[in-house]
Amino acid sequence: MRSEELHETLLPKRLALPIFASDPLSSVAYATQEILLVLTLGGLAYLHFTPWIAIGVVVLLAVVVLSYRQVVRAYPTGGGSYEVVSTNLGPSAGLLVAASLLVDYVMTVAVSIASGVDNIISAVPELAGHRVLSALSFVALLTAANLRGVRESGRAFAVPTYLFTGGVLLMVVTGLIQYAGGNPPLAQTARYGVTPEPGTTGLAGVALAMLVLRAFSSGCTALTGVEAISNGVPAFRVPKARNAAATLAAMGALALAMFAGVTALALLAHVHVATDSCRLTGLKGDCHAYTQRTVIAQLAAAVLGGEHSVGFYVIQAATALVLILAANTAFNGFPLLASLLAHHRYLPRQLHNRGDRLAFSNGILALAVVAGLLLWGFRANVTSLIHLYILGVFTAFTLSQLGMVRHWNRELRATHDTRARRRHHRARAVNSVGSVVTGLVLVIVLATKFTQGAWLAVLAVLVLWVMMRGIRRHYDTTAAELAVTDPRYELTLPSRVLALVLVSRVHKPTLRALAYARAFRADRLEALTVAVDRGEAAELERQWEEYGIGVPLKVLDSPYREVTRPVLDHVRSIRRESPRDVVAVFIPEYVVGHWWENLLHNQSALWLKSRLMFTPGVMVISVPWQLTSSARAAARPAGRAPGSVRRGEPGNRVAGHH
Repeated sequence: MRSEELHETLLPKRLALPIFASDPLSSVAYATQEILLVLTLGGLAYLHFTPWIAIGVVVLLAVVVLSYRQVVRAYPTGGGSYEVVSTNLGPSAGLLVAASLLVDYVMTVAVSIASGVDNIISAVPELAGHRVLSALSFVALLTAANLRGVRESGRAFAVPTYLFTGGVLLMVVTGLIQYAGGNPPLAQTARYGVTPEPGTTGLAGVALAMLVLRAFSSGCTALTGVEAISNGVPAFRVPKARNAAATLAAMGALALAMFAGVTALALLAHVHVATDSCRLTGLKGDCHAYTQRTVIAQLAAAVLGGEHSVGFYVIQAATALVLILAANTAFNGFPLLASLLAHHRYLPRQLHNRGDRLAFSNGILALAVVAGLLLWGFRANVTSLIHLYILGVFTAFTLSQLGMVRHWNRELRATHDTRARRRHHRARAVNSVGSVVTGLVLVIVLATKFTQGAWLAVLAVLVLWVMMRGIRRHYDTTAAELAVTDPRYELTLPSRVLALVLVSRVHKPTLRALAYARAFRADRLEALTVAVDRGEAAELERQWEEYGIGVPLKVLDSPYREVTRPVLDHVRSIRRESPRDVVAVFIPEYVVGHWWENLLHNQSALWLKSRLMFTPGVMVISVPWQLTSSARAAARPAGRAPGSVRRGEPGNRVAGHH
């Protein structure tokens, strides 16, 4: 696609919702389950805390959605939390947010796909032995879809997202009607008890509070992905800010209704789950061979007619699809944020490149590789991965809300209109509440999940933060080094130019290099060869005289059979004798058509070139000779890695100029 076609990839709200909000919408499939898994560590005695924990999550989600609507309106150029924090709290804090979000996007892919595979296994238990392979296959599928471009992936993902949303809401309403009519749904595991883990019975005081807070922090996975819309505002159709805010509101309303409904229905249907199936009491047969169904699967079976009903399979299929496609939120957010960071010189410039389909292809591929390694390393286990989750997103939530408070303070100092000031006061109040609440949740998440694996996420954020500062320092140092200080001095011509043509034998590539060096019109021209074998060197000198080439041939002795060192020593001696002269070294090279031919040719030339590059005042010039195989390769269609030879268009950046 041409760069001018970028406007054709902009999203209407109906496509933006499944693309940017599939993560928070789909998280209802495992958020309730994660709360129950923590509470059942103490058996069934603490399940009565579930409604209060759910209320806390609902209130928190509402506060965060309202807060991010302020972000979207105040910073419609994209960048979300990163831009808000960088502008208002400084670049170091902004970089911390960016590192946190990058880690969280990777975890979104890993957790969503692992959870989706869990739901597939709930419907088809025979696939349990292929969990990792299935997860990696879905990563590859999502990568391919996103490399096709944002709009195409939106069309592909819209149907499963809307099917899941409608299916879950229908299931919740149906279950509540059954309960109100005196025929409450009953989960498959309602007849099972749960054996408490050692040391978790009779908890009180601080120990009980820590268990409840840990369950609350696990339930906060329902908030992951909320910030993606604020990062992706440039992808919306105009008016961008209004459409993004409307999509954010729709996402919040749907996520609230679905999470509250699933949690209520799970309690009414007496769903019992445990971290280890052998802790379920009353289970018949081998507990190790028993595959626990997810909360959504148990509810679908209880409400919609059993585990072999059409409704059950529809809900499971939609849930599995939307969980896998929820990773698409990260596949859109990660490349956008990485592109912005690359534009600001905190990440390699290649991440700012757009590919054939105007997608940030290098960012998509980087995300796929890291998420795939995580899934492989953790065996696609949701319980193991979930401990690394949500830390990054709540770091971004808290700092962005603090940044927005400072933003409104600045606006209030600059505004004297009464109506505008009233509006700014309301917005500041919303963001103030948001910063306090999300800050408390961040402390809870750190306190309850750090030893369970969250320390890995903290370490990853710190490593990324240090790495990005180092990349920026390198780019700044390089820019300062390359800046023109005195144009007249920089344009000063060398005193003389000495041309050296490297010769291994007298053949067509050598003669072409000599002809080109002559056309160069250097002040002095000489051919250079290394006498690794005295007999071959003598034969070369004889042919040189026989052909009457007319260019002096200098033979360098090499008693230790080296090629590179004698050439380097000779070039450096010329530079020492005449520091103001420039040495131009012409190297004949073969151009081949197959990768394996490179292993057979050009090895000495490549090594010599790499060493000569480090010598000041030396220019290395490759003179190509196309072998027959290269002509056949040139006739084939050019293959290019996505984004490898393109750059992000300045007019299409995801944030304002900095």
